[in-house]
Amino acid sequence: MTESASVPAPAATAASAKRSRITAVTSGKGGVGKTFVAANLAAALARQGQRVLVLDADLGLANLDVVLNLFPKITLHDVFTGKNTLNEAILPAPGGFSVLLAGSGMVEYSRMTPEVREQLQKVIDEVAPRFDRVLLDTGAGISDVVLYTVSLADDVLVVATPEPTSLTDAYATIKVLATTQGRRAVQLLVNQVRRPGEGRAVHHQLQLVVDRYVSPGLDAALRIEFVGELPSDPAVRDAVQHRQLLLEAMPGAPASVAMVGVATRLLA
Repeated sequence: MTESASVPAPAATAASAKRSRITAVTSGKGGVGKTFVAANLAAALARQGQRVLVLDADLGLANLDVVLNLFPKITLHDVFTGKNTLNEAILPAPGGFSVLLAGSGMVEYSRMTPEVREQLQKVIDEVAPRFDRVLLDTGAGISDVVLYTVSLADDVLVVATPEPTSLTDAYATIKVLATTQGRRAVQLLVNQVRRPGEGRAVHHQLQLVVDRYVSPGLDAALRIEFVGELPSDPAVRDAVQHRQLLLEAMPGAPASVAMVGVATRLLA
């Protein structure tokens, strides 16, 4: 699935002229399943009638193409350099959504230069009226590239696991977003939980720490919105190893069912 021309530009109807809801899917550290969440969440939203685009905003270390088993001939790099048009770079993905993939190993995107900033803003402005939902699959951490990308989103979905290092980095990310971007609400999805309710316990723990150490220094309390938990599920590993969407390969798996629940809560 490499021919980008198979995705026509949506017609400019009254509905499509409306700007999409942009959500940055991010994490404090790598290895928590952020890209897996972005791809499968897009499929779950598409199943509920949403026109969804996932933009691989991890510009230097992109791997969304690996998760989806796509082999793009045209990437964001080609759009940024003027070699190809944006329409040519948007690809159909398994699961009924669209993707805009970045190249991997591009050292020039390791820092947010004015040129990259301008190009990324331009791309998002162009795709925003054409979809109901745009998911920005950012890099991990709090580099200038990640923070700028997140700043372009309406909502931020932080993906974390119950592991202590993940929680520490999730807290640091949430704190930086609150203090540097003025965000007073951040969404939280807890991945790889070992027992039901563990995600809510993680949320409660993070909210307590934020209430104690972050909110007192802000003009309004910072709220962490819990959108759901995904169980530790062997089906996830199988899907990732086979480069398949979990919702496509095993729609009845516990993690698939939980992901559909997350999409429903986001839409509500």
